[in-house]
Order: sequence, then C-alpha cells, then structure tokens
Amino acid sequence: MSAPSAAVPPGPERSTVPSGRAPAVRTPTARPGRGRRRWLGAAAVLAVVTAALGVWLAAGQVNTGGAALAGRFLSGALDPRLDVPFLETVARAALTTVAYAVLGTALALLIGLTLGPLLAQAGHQAGRRRAPRSARAGWLLGRAALAVPRGVHEVVWALLLLAILGLDPLVAILAIGVPYGAVTAKVVADLLDEAPRAPMEALLAAGASRPKALLSSLVPAVCGDVVAYGFYRLECSLRAAAILGIVGAGGLGFELALSFQALRYDEMWTLIGALVVLSAAAEAWSDGVRRHLGVRRPRSCMRATADGPTARAASPRPGRDPVLMGSAVVAAALAVVSAWWVGVDPSTLWTERARALAADVLGGFWPPDVTAAGGAELLGDAAATLAMSILGAGLAFVLALVGVVPAAATTHLRASATPRRGSAWTAAVQRAALRAPLLLLRAVPPPVWAFVLLLVVFPGILPGALALAAYNLGVLGRLLAEAVEELDQGPLRALEALGASRAQVVLHGVLPAALTRFAAHGLERWETAIRDTVVVGLVGAGGLGVLLDGQLARFAFDAVAVTLLVLLALTFLVDVAGARLRAALR
Repeated sequence: MSAPSAAVPPGPERSTVPSGRAPAVRTPTARPGRGRRRWLGAAAVLAVVTAALGVWLAAGQVNTGGAALAGRFLSGALDPRLDVPFLETVARAALTTVAYAVLGTALALLIGLTLGPLLAQAGHQAGRRRAPRSARAGWLLGRAALAVPRGVHEVVWALLLLAILGLDPLVAILAIGVPYGAVTAKVVADLLDEAPRAPMEALLAAGASRPKALLSSLVPAVCGDVVAYGFYRLECSLRAAAILGIVGAGGLGFELALSFQALRYDEMWTLIGALVVLSAAAEAWSDGVRRHLGVRRPRSCMRATADGPTARAASPRPGRDPVLMGSAVVAAALAVVSAWWVGVDPSTLWTERARALAADVLGGFWPPDVTAAGGAELLGDAAATLAMSILGAGLAFVLALVGVVPAAATTHLRASATPRRGSAWTAAVQRAALRAPLLLLRAVPPPVWAFVLLLVVFPGILPGALALAAYNLGVLGRLLAEAVEELDQGPLRALEALGASRAQVVLHGVLPAALTRFAAHGLERWETAIRDTVVVGLVGAGGLGVLLDGQLARFAFDAVAVTLLVLLALTFLVDVAGARLRAALR
C-alpha cells in the first residue's frame, strides 16, 4: 500500500492535481495567521489606549490631602498590631472566612456534581448518531439557565440575600455556592464530554441504562480531575469569602472594612497578613493535590470554559494515593467543623419571614424599570465599566509581561541549569522573592485596593481600574510565570549556548514560544475583570457598581433588574469577544 499523499506535500516534483493540468508550484508564504495576529495586537493596544483616555478624562482630581494618609497606611506595614486580644479577633475572623470558603465550596461541588452529568452531551449522544431533539433542547436550556448565576458576581448575590435572610451565615455560603456551583456544573459537563466514550458505549450495547452507563464509565474517568478542581475552587472561594466580609458577611473582610473606617492602618496590615497566609496555604494545598493527580493548574478563578483542569496524563483515582485520601478526609472534617463554627441553620431558608421577603424581592424585579435605572446614566456607567475592565486587565497584562516574565524566565533558566553547590538554594530564594509580591497582590481583594487608592484619588473609575490592575497583576504574574516554567527548555538552552544574553533569550526565545498563551491568559483576566468592576464600584470606584449600590440601598429592585441585565449583557459580550480572539490566536 502506498503512503498517503498527505505525507509528502505537493510541489514541483509531486502533485495531487488531476492529470492534464499543470501542477501548481508552491512558493514560500508568510506564516498563516501572522498578519491577523498583528491586527489583533494593534486592536488590543488601541482598545487599552482608548480606555485609558476615557478613564483619565472621567477621573477625578488627585487628592493631595490624602498623601499623608497614604503614607500612614504604608508605614503601618512596619508596625502592625500584634497584641494578643487583637490577634484573637483576627484568628476568629480567619476561621469564619475559612468556614465560609469551605462550606461554599462544598455547596458548589454538590450543585456541580448534581447538574453536571445532566448537562453533559455525552449522556445523550453516546451510542447514537444524533441526540433526540428534546434532549438537545433541554441541554441548551440548561446551559442558558446556568449562564445567569455565573454572570452575577457573588457580592451581588450576597447583597440580594442580605435583603432576604439578614445577617445570617447562609448569606455568604449561598453567595459563594450558587455562582460557583453553576461554574462547577459547566466544568463537570465539559470534562464528561471530553472523556473517551468507548466504555459507555460498550455498557449501552450490553443493555445498561444511560444514567447507569454514564455513572459507571465516564464519572470514574474524570474523578481525579473533579477532585483537583474542587481543591482549586476552595482556593478561589477563600478570596471570595474575604470580599463578602466587606459587604457585611463577617470574617477578615468585615474586620478590614472596620479598621479602614477607623483609619487603623496597623490593624489593616495584620489582617492583610492573615489573608496572605490563608491564601498561601490554600494555594499550596491545591497545588499539592493537583501535582499528585498529574493535573495542571486551571487558568482562572471565574472563567467557566477554562476552569476545568487539563490532564497531563490519565488521572489516578483519589483512593489510590494516601496524600489525596488524607486531603479528602481533612476537607470533610473541615466542612463539619465549619458548619459548627458559623452555626448553620438551614431551616432559616423556609421560615415564613424569609418566604415573604423573597416574594417581595422577586416581585420587585418585575417589570424592570428603565426609567428608574436612569437611561442615560445607565449607558454612561456601562461604558465606564467596560473601560475600567479593559484598562485594569490591559495594565496588569503589560506589567506582568514587562516585569514578571523576564524575571521568571531568568530564575527558571538558572534553576534548570547544571546544578552547582548552592544554586538550588539561590534559585529557590529568587523564586520566592518573585512570587511573594504577586501573592500579596492577589491575596488582597480588589475592594481593599480600591479603598487604599481612594485615599489619594477622588472617587471615580480611575481608582477602580488601578485596583483591578493590582489584583490581576498578582494573578497574571503567577499564570505567566507558570507558563514560562512549562516551556520546552531545549531551544532556550540552545540560544544560551550560542552566546545569547538573558534579555535576548527572553526576547527571541520565551516570548515567541509563549506569547499566544500569554494573550489567552490576558483575555481570560479581562473576562473576569468585567465582573469584578461591580465589587470595586460598590466602594465608590465608579461604574455600574456604584449605581447598583444606590439602587439596592433604596430597595429599587425594578431598577436593579435593569442594571443586572446590562451587566449580564456586558459579561456576555466580553465572553464572546474573548472566545473569538482566543480562537483567532490559535
């Protein structure tokens, strides 16, 4: 049998054209898609510059009187409050934050593992040429229904639940569990759809029902990925729990807000230190679980289509690894202790008072009132929100690309070089020095950065954009550094062997190899930033968040409905634009 024609490309000596026609000789052409990528890069730069101009023109003046307050805040880092009574308060607040994160993650996993198999196409398509029309319609409706809780920020969920349940622990748990549960369901469904279907088809051929075949074949195949994702979601929930505390849910965020209002900057730095320690511990635990499972880190906390871990190899079942079994036991024990610590009482959900308030809130959403929302003001705030997200994500990407990537590449190249005495310790110290500031940036919630920036900049969208940039720089810095570490070291070593400097290796080796992945990470952070604009807006940093905060304060739920619809539309447009841009970069 002759080799396939695709094995040898057509050219002057071999042609696949029919006989009787002159074969077309291929001439060297430019790399496919290079021109398109240049246009996309130019469009991205133009969008960031336009957003920067819009933010600058809309920004308030610099508060010169706030310079002294900013100096006091920074000096507080040198003398944090460490007396025993306050440390006890910090410890209790930290336990509350952890409890909310653990219980919110448990609820998200329960929702995701329940709805995910129902939304997986594999359950309807396996063994058939095409799924029934009713199954396809149900799948589309289910995916559309999940888009609503995913698109509404957990802080907005918390504010709505506060109007129904009051200051109850279930507010923070539901505010984390509902949107994260929708994301988890989407991730579980995607993992099931990507799993090999041959075992399920074999069970169907043997006479097993579809639910039984799905649970017996596909679910065990993705078990490791789901476990890894659960621990990663715990890492994200911890940051969300800190943010929810700022709006009154308790925990470290609540204590931070109180200390800021009292201008006790020494207390703020102690609380920030507690957040950093918790974030570092959660990240270390999450990374350790994924390392044992052979699963790479997901790309972002809130990106639904990229949240699923990508397996490097077939993921083992958690029960085969004592470390994973121990982690599962500790997580289960944490859930029980957390429920006791915060005093969860599920019966609060179906009390007569809660039902009446829920009916009032839901009834107030319909019909939406565009006039109450302020038509022209709404459009202006929507434009400000979009500009804030573009500038925040764009500035974070540029700073990570210019500052973090060269440092990460240099540190990694030194670490992977021929071992010398003390070189491992030197590389470890350099890596820690690089990642410690990034951990601080992403451990502190965006509203806290907005609080600090509002000391020196009058309220407006400029402090909001800068707060988003600070937080996303911490996230992007880690993602881009990890992308550098996963590059093939052969070409980089070859450049070094030819005498290239470190800067030349980064410019001609690292950036061309990883720029597409860098851009994908930047786009995903933009999609996350559009949601986080609500959080910084709630503290006075501009955009739709400020408008939403005022509407919720006066219980104008008909206006809240319009604002949320606009925010969902913006989120959808950004998601679609990001997906199209990522597809063009491939």
